[in-house]
Amino acid sequence: MSEDELAGEIVTAIESVAGLHPAVPPGVALADWVPRLGPRSAVDVSSEIVEIRVTASALPLPPLLDKLAAAVGELLAVTRWAGARLRIVVTDLDADVFDTAVT
Repeated sequence: MSEDELAGEIVTAIESVAGLHPAVPPGVALADWVPRLGPRSAVDVSSEIVEIRVTASALPLPPLLDKLAAAVGELLAVTRWAGARLRIVVTDLDADVFDTAVT
């Protein structure tokens, strides 16, 4: 499996967790056809660390991140990145998840 293939599998794992989305710079989200752009730009893979950047549209975060970590851990376990450390970074929270009503 190549790094790009792994990044694609990780993006699929992110999208399978309701409330999490790959974090991509504005204007990049539509470039799925360009390798390493679009959602895949939210994933960096090296032999020592796999970093995933996500945005959250649901709370609480710990169960969402645990679910993602488990899914990605299963993906990594059968690859040459099995020994890499996994880092999940929440880059943004969707403001709509907060109850802003004044009571």
